Amino acid sequence: MPLTPYSCANCGHWQRYFAPPPDCPVCTDTRNDLPEDGWRFLAVEEVRPMLRGGWRRLRDDMLAFSTTPPHGLNGTGWLLLHPEGNIAFEAAPFYTEEMLAEIRRLGGIRFLAASHVHGYGALWQLQDAFRPEVLAIQKEDLRLTKAFRVTWPYDEALELLPGLTLHHVGGHYEGQAVLHDARRGILFCGDAFKVDQDAAGENLAVSTHKAFHKSIPLTPAEIRRYREVIAPLDFDTVCTPFEYAPGITRAIALAVLDDQLRGPPGVRHIPIDELRRRSAR
Repeated sequence: MPLTPYSCANCGHWQRYFAPPPDCPVCTDTRNDLPEDGWRFLAVEEVRPMLRGGWRRLRDDMLAFSTTPPHGLNGTGWLLLHPEGNIAFEAAPFYTEEMLAEIRRLGGIRFLAASHVHGYGALWQLQDAFRPEVLAIQKEDLRLTKAFRVTWPYDEALELLPGLTLHHVGGHYEGQAVLHDARRGILFCGDAFKVDQDAAGENLAVSTHKAFHKSIPLTPAEIRRYREVIAPLDFDTVCTPFEYAPGITRAIALAVLDDQLRGPPGVRHIPIDELRRRSAR
């Protein structure tokens, strides 16, 4: 019996199942909220007419794919164009035929990866459509990959191409990883950081957390692990599954972590001006 992809109507998480799943592992986890009106799972035929898909070029060789109106956690799918094969990191909640056609026109996908489950989106669609050579997920998050097949589980780091390396950081999720793009100077940071932005995309504040909605902080050991991995990486932009944030540099990111290590655990949205002052010292 072929398994059917189902999307949780509350958070958008996809699972392949022989019938609507009994529950959603993302929603039952403490980092997300349970649906107030009970479980509802949507098949592809129900999701497709709900959403409009689109993309925007952020640089000559980088695109962001997204859908409207919001579906679930409503993440962004980043596509990095590369002469040795394109890399897709994270995924949009769903990919319309027009979105898939644009990726196909740009050369398809050779490498597919994500930071953690909040960035998975419709990775299964990209794997089905493009048959990438690699789908890489850190080994601690394999239990959440019921919608697609991981071809390269990894331990602490995995270099996809020269200058494009996945690093395990843990923290927010046990298997959370970041993707460092040395050439572009970008850290695709998953939910290691949250960037508050205004309607124009200007950075207002930065925070870090175990659970954003419930304001659960990370432990000091988890913060130190973030710092250990991130400190050697050079970048002047971060991309979360939800924000494109030029100007969030390594120095600013480290200032956020150092703030956490100075006091008791807490989720603090530190104003960007304060972080700039601290990082300049």
